[in-house]
Amino acid sequence: MHPSRIIKGAKSKKLKGKKIIYGITGSVAAVESVKIARELIRHGASIKPLMSRDATKIIHPNAIEFATGEKPLIELTGMVEHLIKADAMLIAPCTANTISKIANGIADDVITTFALSNKKILIAPSMDKKMYENLFLKENIKKCMDKGIKFIEPKIEEGKAKMADIETIVENVIKAIRKSIDARVLIIGGSTMQPIDNVRAITNFSSGKMAKAIAKEAYERCRNVEIWCGNIECPSYMNGKNFSTIEDLIELIKNAEKYDTVINCAAISDFIPEKFSGKISSDKEINLKLKPAIRINPMLRKIAGKLIIFKLDDEGNVIEKAKKRMAEDKADYVIANTFSAIRSEDTKIWIIGKNMMKEYKGKKDEVAKYIVDLI
Repeated sequence: MHPSRIIKGAKSKKLKGKKIIYGITGSVAAVESVKIARELIRHGASIKPLMSRDATKIIHPNAIEFATGEKPLIELTGMVEHLIKADAMLIAPCTANTISKIANGIADDVITTFALSNKKILIAPSMDKKMYENLFLKENIKKCMDKGIKFIEPKIEEGKAKMADIETIVENVIKAIRKSIDARVLIIGGSTMQPIDNVRAITNFSSGKMAKAIAKEAYERCRNVEIWCGNIECPSYMNGKNFSTIEDLIELIKNAEKYDTVINCAAISDFIPEKFSGKISSDKEINLKLKPAIRINPMLRKIAGKLIIFKLDDEGNVIEKAKKRMAEDKADYVIANTFSAIRSEDTKIWIIGKNMMKEYKGKKDEVAKYIVDLI
């Protein structure tokens, strides 16, 4: 069995049964193409690899054959390979030369010919920053976008327009292939840190893993997704904002527009300590004075068409308390979960609505699907 078959679907079945044409052009970022191909396969995709002549000078075709299990196509033959049906075509990295040819309908190599034969195309540019900012190229990118081609924005660093990271590219491909609904969604995750003095804070054990899992699932299935992150790093492929304290979060809510759905799975502190000025001396005992924090969910209710909240407790009490919280906060759904989910890859949840309750358990990435179904 070829090594590419062993990893197929190892991460998910999101691309099961899907065929992706993967074009690699002559940018130095072509060295990342093996990893990109393998990640797509791990989500269940079958890959048809293409390489420009210049790409073969950067990475050997044998490496791409190893990655995908198929010999890369470098030139067309009498088999008219460019008429192969596929679910999407990805070009990563894509040079300014290839972008400009596609924009102007030129088909003079294997990749540009395939581009004229496919409708769903994603392009991840990679080039010098000056080239990327060139007005001719900007016009050609706009031409491509006007024809429905999706561009995966590069990272501008060190005078380069560097190809987007692998996770961003893979998530964009999955989003392009999965069915998308026209919804504006906000996910809030991570934890708050309430300062005790100028260097210390009260926080909690939340890892933000559930929030990231929900955000990824929502991003792949909804048109417009935003995430607000506490102690977690926002995914690079998503619109994100950071908060540290409850006060930060309140400011974000005050300045927010309306969302079709808000999902709040953040571990927000229930208490705010009275802050000491400077740094508390560590050579004596101190008493902390805590006051109840403002409740965030009632504020979110005002900006949410549909509000989905979380309630954490021990298994003996969590369902009863979750129902009570849903009524208090006027939420549409509450997700009840237990302490065992903290910092774990796995979780057990109860989705509770007005006239329903369903139980799910498994990996957080898998369980997130059922939460996003509520949107």
